Amino acid sequence: MSNLDRRRDWTVLKLIEWSGQYLEEKGVERGRLDAEHLLAHAMSTTRLDLYLQYDRLLSGPELDQYRPLLTRRARREPLQYILGRAGFRNLELEVDQAVLIPRPETEILVDEVLQWVSENKLKNPVALDIGTGSGAIALSLVHEGPFSRVVATDTSSVALEVATRNSLMSGFSDRVDFRLGKFYEPLTVGEVFEVIVSNPPYVADGEAQDLEPEIREWEPGVALYAGPDGLAALRRIATGVGPYLKPGGLLALEVGLGQATYIMELLENTGEFRTVRVCRDLSGRERVVLAHGEMTD
Repeated sequence: MSNLDRRRDWTVLKLIEWSGQYLEEKGVERGRLDAEHLLAHAMSTTRLDLYLQYDRLLSGPELDQYRPLLTRRARREPLQYILGRAGFRNLELEVDQAVLIPRPETEILVDEVLQWVSENKLKNPVALDIGTGSGAIALSLVHEGPFSRVVATDTSSVALEVATRNSLMSGFSDRVDFRLGKFYEPLTVGEVFEVIVSNPPYVADGEAQDLEPEIREWEPGVALYAGPDGLAALRRIATGVGPYLKPGGLLALEVGLGQATYIMELLENTGEFRTVRVCRDLSGRERVVLAHGEMTD
C-alpha cells in the first residue's frame, strides 16, 4: 500500500488499474472489478459512473475513504461485507458476518419453488424457510410469488436481526414471521405449510481447509458446517418434514456436491412423496432436491 500512501496524483483510472493488480497479487480473483466497486463506494457514486470520470483526480478525503476498504479486501474480507450489501434476485440485502452471503445457486432454489407454485396454481400459500440467514429466500418468495406469509427460522438471533432489517427495507415485514430456533422447533402444534424450503449448512467439518479464505475466515461457521459428512442438517430436515408439510406439498433443499443422491434416497424411503427429483445449477452440479406429491384441495 506504500505507493498509494505516497502518491497524490491518482486519477480514477490509474487507481483502478493499480488496485486491481494489487488485489490479484493478494489472491483476489476479480481484482479490478472489486476495486471498481470499492472506489465507487468510497466516492458515493456508481460503478458505471466511474467510467465517465476516468481522468479525474482523487481528492485527499476520497483516498482516505478508499484506502481502508482496499486493505480489507486485500485481507480477503468478502466484498459484500465491506460494502454491507449483496444483491439477490430482485432485492438488495444488508449483509454482515452474522449471515451467509446470498449466492446465485440459491436463486435456482427460489426459481424451482416459484415454478412449482405457479404450475400448481396455488393461491396464498404459506411457506417455511429453515435457516433464513439474511432473509433472502423468504423475502424473494413474498416479493415474487403468491405467498401470503412465510415463516422464517434461524438458530442465530443476530442473523434474525439482519433478516428483520431486510424485511423492513423491502417492505414485506408484515408477511414474514421470523422465529428463533433449530429446524422445526419454533413451530406450533398443527402448523403446516404448502412449501418447506431450506439452504442449510452442508459443508463437512473436515472440508473447511478447501474453502476460499473469504468463506472459511469470514462467513459464519454455524451456517456452513454440518458434521463429519456435511449431511447433519439436511438429514434432520428431510426426516422430520412429515408433520409440517401439507399433503402434496413441496420440500425444496439446496445440497452440496455429491449429496443429492443420498438425500433423494432418504426422501424416497419415507414414502411421503410421489416425486423426488434433482435440479442442476449453471455449472451442471446437482444443486437442488425437490420432493412433492399431487396437491389436493
